[in-house]
Amino acid sequence: MLRTALAYGAIGGLIAGGLLSIVVLNFKDAIGAYGMAIGYLIMLIGLSTIFIAIKRQRDVEQGGVIRFFPALGLGVAISLVAGVVYALCWDVALHMIGIDAFIDRFAGDMLQGKTGAELASAKAELESFRATYHNPFFRLPMTFMEIFPVALAVSLFSAVTLRNSRFLPARTAD
Repeated sequence: MLRTALAYGAIGGLIAGGLLSIVVLNFKDAIGAYGMAIGYLIMLIGLSTIFIAIKRQRDVEQGGVIRFFPALGLGVAISLVAGVVYALCWDVALHMIGIDAFIDRFAGDMLQGKTGAELASAKAELESFRATYHNPFFRLPMTFMEIFPVALAVSLFSAVTLRNSRFLPARTAD
């Protein structure tokens, strides 16, 4: 199962991190207000490998039956690998954009419409964030935590549904 977790996790992380990086690098002005929704949709597309891996494990490796905890364990293992790969993909894209350019892009949205003391407070908070976001020991775990809860939800859903061998049963040769 370790090999399955590494393979499907790497594929899922590359799909999620790679697609998100391509979208951010090439279409950053076009995504606008839908950026967060597009980002989570891309994550779900990449994390569909969790469902595929658990189903394959059930149907091919275990003769059509899988229990809840082994399925959940496989899903969590894939989630961990996918999260690490996703964070590394995002870090590569971030360095291509430039960390300060990325922060400045989103700072405009955060500061828009603020005046006086509220603006000064937001700018101070932004500068504090800029300093901490340059630290990879802060940035990488924060990026990992963007995808990991979604991956856990997909793992839980997959384990609950696929433990029932009548749900999407394996095809048998007639």
